[in-house]
Amino acid sequence: MDAGSLVPPPHVARPLRLLPFRGLTLAPSRIGAPSSVRAFTRPYQDVAERLQRWERRDQLSRDDHPAVYLHEFTTGGVTVRGLVGALDISHRAAGRGDVAVFPHEGVHPAQVEELAARMTEMQTNPAPILLVHRGPAAVRDLMDATQAGPTLREFTDRGGQHHRVWAIRDPADLALLEGWLSPTQALIADGHHRYAAYLQMQHDDPRPATDAGLAMLVDQDDTPLFLGPIHRVLGHVTLGCLRAAVEQVGATFGEVDAESAVAALAPDTMAATDGRAWATVRLELPPGRVAVEVLHERVLPALAPQPTRVGYHHAVDEALASVAKRPGLAVLMPAPEFAQVLATSSADRLLPEKATSFQPKPSVGVLIRSLRDE
Repeated sequence: MDAGSLVPPPHVARPLRLLPFRGLTLAPSRIGAPSSVRAFTRPYQDVAERLQRWERRDQLSRDDHPAVYLHEFTTGGVTVRGLVGALDISHRAAGRGDVAVFPHEGVHPAQVEELAARMTEMQTNPAPILLVHRGPAAVRDLMDATQAGPTLREFTDRGGQHHRVWAIRDPADLALLEGWLSPTQALIADGHHRYAAYLQMQHDDPRPATDAGLAMLVDQDDTPLFLGPIHRVLGHVTLGCLRAAVEQVGATFGEVDAESAVAALAPDTMAATDGRAWATVRLELPPGRVAVEVLHERVLPALAPQPTRVGYHHAVDEALASVAKRPGLAVLMPAPEFAQVLATSSADRLLPEKATSFQPKPSVGVLIRSLRDE
């Protein structure tokens, strides 16, 4: 699938609502294991039967009563907490001011169709999409009060993440939460294609179960997610080609050593290397624009010849290893700020594919939603 096939997902209308659901949880010995993640991919036709088999073997638990869950997880010394519920997707937004959930990247229609078919076949939302917002203090106070009570479950999974989960079931608390969250406008941090698949399922087969999709809502002012860049590798592009393109678009190219190139990374400055020589690229950023936008909108189209491929890497070492194996350039990107990403999406503009990396993410299997329970 090429980048040209990207389309914006539809917008869900406010109020933002996280509805209670009956949570399914894998046994701690299964959570964080690669085999458990693969269990929800292929062959997905027998996922429902597999879940029933795990439940019979006490490898999966199913809550008796619906809840909105407070999920706290700790990994690598970082603790994140968020509210997990069934996100109401039953209404589409009429205008920008009516939007409840903002995507910041486009989606591939074919991938959306495949995910929608997979979840329809499974009748399961295997993992929550990750939403971030700046929430009201009252919601943080409710989470604090909830955490003062006993946990529903607490464990460390196979991948080393430590989890604590509480269930919010009191009707008064749920009503307060609904009122406090209703004006929220959240940003999709992870799960654009799953979000669009939720909407596809709701469009194709509207009913209570498909009128919602599993989501985790994290307050960026409470336990912020780390927002990192995703680096680019441009196949069979040389530093000379990059220099010509950069100068053509009015940016600044500078030959430097590796240490200086990495140290120069800034909101308007990228670093590039072919594995031997290094350079910096300082961009002229229009107001409200971030480096990854200008790279894709101006610099890459000016390259001659065009890259034979564009690879994406979360870690610098991975990008450098790629150009050590085959000809090309590693372009190290600066991380955008959360406020910039939010402003971009609020302005109804999308960033290029794989522009951001929100971390950390919770392991798959802590909270699963079965559509058969609704």
